[in-house]
Amino acid sequence: MSDNKLMRLDGAGACLFDAYGTLFDFASAAARVPDLPPEKREALTALWRDKQLKYTWLRSLQGRYADFAQVTADALDFALESLGLDTPGLAARLMALYSELEPSPEVPAVLAELRRRGFRTAILSNGTPAMLETLVARAGLEGAFDAILSVDAVGVFKTHPKVYQHALDALDLPARSIAFQSSNGWDAYAASDFGMRVVWCNRYRQRRERLPGAPDFEISTLAELPGLLPLAP
Repeated sequence: MSDNKLMRLDGAGACLFDAYGTLFDFASAAARVPDLPPEKREALTALWRDKQLKYTWLRSLQGRYADFAQVTADALDFALESLGLDTPGLAARLMALYSELEPSPEVPAVLAELRRRGFRTAILSNGTPAMLETLVARAGLEGAFDAILSVDAVGVFKTHPKVYQHALDALDLPARSIAFQSSNGWDAYAASDFGMRVVWCNRYRQRRERLPGAPDFEISTLAELPGLLPLAP
């Protein structure tokens, strides 16, 4: 990865964001169930997320696409049963809360700054259009994006190249004109391998991936992103 002090993302005309974990805190669903013991809450969040991602990859390999709402619900069922938390009504409560995930604290200000500078902004996510539109509306970010792009349009999950190509087609830009931000290392590396400029927002202090691609920059929160971009596209 490049030294942040020596380079910026010159030439980027649009900023493309992953949603879950990057813009919105996936841990905020279980965190809002007060009757879950803290240790169970953390274990549930971790297993739910892990199984959710694995199901997207496995379904992509099998050619058995189901939308992200179903995958998320299936992963939750697995996690609750595994942890002995399959009590009546809990799955429904958690799925409802998943549609109300909180944005990370810096997100509204960062998006406002990018829009002020004239950057086009968009989401590229595994989430369904309905899931993403609900999250954006609840966070009061309806005017913050030029496009909300879902893998539903191509019928396969990240990291399939069709997903990243969908963003290029929708934004009508070449890969090198897009700065892609993701908190998921596997997503950041795949987008880089596809040809996008990439900022890995490593919120969770993950180790670097041993995968094709190499993010241009690694940051801790999106608050650092404006400093990597030119003053205007």
